[in-house]
Amino acid sequence: MSKKLYKLPKLILTDIDGVWTDGGMYYDQTGNELKKFNTYDSAGVLFCKLNNIPIGIITGETTKIVENRANKLKVDFLFQGADKKLEIVQSLCADLQITLDDVAYLGDDLNDMDLLEKVGFSGAPTSAPFYVKKLVNVVLDKKGGEGVFREFVELILIENEKMLETLQAYKKLKKFQQ
Repeated sequence: MSKKLYKLPKLILTDIDGVWTDGGMYYDQTGNELKKFNTYDSAGVLFCKLNNIPIGIITGETTKIVENRANKLKVDFLFQGADKKLEIVQSLCADLQITLDDVAYLGDDLNDMDLLEKVGFSGAPTSAPFYVKKLVNVVLDKKGGEGVFREFVELILIENEKMLETLQAYKKLKKFQQ
């Protein structure tokens, strides 16, 4: 890790294709698009919620599939068809009264590069191209579609000594729900 994570982010953002998915585009015989998500990433969203860290998805694609996944997980922000991710995030930061330095971002490809260079903390899955991995603060062990978002969130929580507290909050939440 080239840049030490020195504070808990005020916002965690992520790309989808190649991060939450393996980057494949699957089509059935009638032309319906399919995506496979790893349920491990759901825990990353939950861990953010337990720490009051808003999360957002920002993707160049526009699909009902991603909208459905974001709704199911109650993601705070969803930006689809985002061809100028940095501009979108700068606007979001202004709305939230935070800076890019307060943002952690997980991305994997060409359209993520500007944002990865500008945020306070950045990561990429191990499956990202070498030139993307050279830009980020941390290259995760997992590939896109293998739960790399959860790994990114856990790393942030561990670095900020919040992981144990988060797991305890989860246990209390589960007891309350029973």
